[in-house]
Order: sequence, then C-alpha cells, then structure tokens
Amino acid sequence: MQKIISYCSTLLVVVVLFTSCDKNRNHPGYSYFPDMAESRAFEPYSENPNFEDGLSLRLPAEGTIPREMIPYHFEKTPEERLWAGENIVNNTAMSLSDVQRGKELFGIYCINCHGELGDGLGFLFTSGKYPFPPKSLVTDVMKATPRGEIFHVITVGFGVMGAHGAQVKQSDRWKIIEYIKVDLQGQ
Repeated sequence: MQKIISYCSTLLVVVVLFTSCDKNRNHPGYSYFPDMAESRAFEPYSENPNFEDGLSLRLPAEGTIPREMIPYHFEKTPEERLWAGENIVNNTAMSLSDVQRGKELFGIYCINCHGELGDGLGFLFTSGKYPFPPKSLVTDVMKATPRGEIFHVITVGFGVMGAHGAQVKQSDRWKIIEYIKVDLQGQ
C-alpha cells in the first residue's frame, strides 16, 4: 500500500509539472489578483463619479513641488541679481565630467543665442532673426561676474534674456556655469 501511495504521488507530481509547463510562451499564466495587472484607473480626461466636479484629472495638493525642482524665490531685478552674486554658491564640488556635461547642456540651451564660443554670435543673432546681440560670455566683465549671479540670470532671466529655471534643473545650471567659467573663460 505504501508503494502505491508513493507511486501515485510521484505520478501526480510529474503530471502537474508537465501540465504546468505550457508550450504557449505568450500566455503569462493565471492571475490571482487581476486588479494589480489590469488597473481600474480612470483616464485623465474621462468622467469620474468619485469626485463632486466629475473630473478625473486632479490638481496637485497645495504646497507640493515636483521632484528635483527647488523653489527659487527671487525676482528679475538688478538688486536681487547682485545679491545672488554675493550670496548664492554651489556647495557641490565640480569635476571634469560635470564640465563636459555643462558643455552638452550649453549646446542645448545656450548656443543658439550666445554662440559656440560664448561670444554672443549665436545663430539667432547672426541670421538676423533676432535684432539684439546677446551678451558675450567671454568679456572681462563676465569673467569677473560671480557664479551665483550667473545662476540667478539663468534662473529668472536678465534684460531680454528669458528665464530658463523651469527648463534646466538646478544641478544642470551649475554645470553650465562651470563650463562657462572653466572652458569658455579659462578660469
């Protein structure tokens, strides 16, 4: 009797193993908790009976900020630009790879106006599409400009230059500044 039970249980295990190895590799198997794989979520612009206004797309909670976006509470004024130059510093040590990344970012965000050499002869000005010459980044005045002041200008803009704070992350702004100071200005 013991042999028959052991033989039957072995046969049962072998049968289960063979039937569990399905030859159809496109079928993921059985789902015991289908709500994890097939969400019952509402589409962003669809009607939603769970809220009073009937909308699915919700505003973020008040006071929240996106990841990696650090609030910058300064305005586009000459006084605050000078204050930033004296008080805002980068606490992160920069390496050559950061300078290289700054060069890439400069090529993305700055080269069209300031030019490849940072001399203010970018495509927008030399093509005649923009009537005002952008500031040259290689003058003695710019060489003496503190990094914090450049950070402020990139973030909120200055003169006719628009703000780039919403487009360029804070850490990337510092890399662009380091590229300007190290490669373009040779400091």
